[in-house]
Amino acid sequence: MTALFDKRQLTSVSQPARAGAVYRSTKTYDHNEGLSCCFRQWRASHSHCQQIHGYALAFRFVFATRTLDENNWCLDFGGLKQVRAWLHEVFDHTVLVAADDPQLAEFERMASLGLMNLRILPAVGCEETARYVHTHIGKMVKDDTDGRVWVESVEVSEHGGNSAIYQEPWAPES
Repeated sequence: MTALFDKRQLTSVSQPARAGAVYRSTKTYDHNEGLSCCFRQWRASHSHCQQIHGYALAFRFVFATRTLDENNWCLDFGGLKQVRAWLHEVFDHTVLVAADDPQLAEFERMASLGLMNLRILPAVGCEETARYVHTHIGKMVKDDTDGRVWVESVEVSEHGGNSAIYQEPWAPES
């Protein structure tokens, strides 16, 4: 009897990826990860978001590559310990304030009194936080994989109803 399905037909050796193909994998650090931080969106004069308010943030990363590693993986999730540590350093029980916040000196004063763990970002809000994270994690992933893998997108979620995604408009050539 002939087998209807031959596993050997599906190996990466016998079935190379088509030119331009991209493999993707995702990693999520959900709201229960404990990344509770506060924001102040000082430019939101029309909204209560100009006041300090907080969320347990969640992050979803999409990683991409044109070439799988020796395990046939886009990215080894076990190698993301540095990413998780960085997320906790920046977003776990911290206050995020934009570098151009007119009250920055007051936030720095309160931080010097030990009232908060202040993180000064170029800008705040989910969209800019997603871009900031994309930039930092993108460098880590690029270095850790010798440029084989890139961060395609980062989604930052305040809660189940609000999120923002940052994605670069290109993918590196192999």
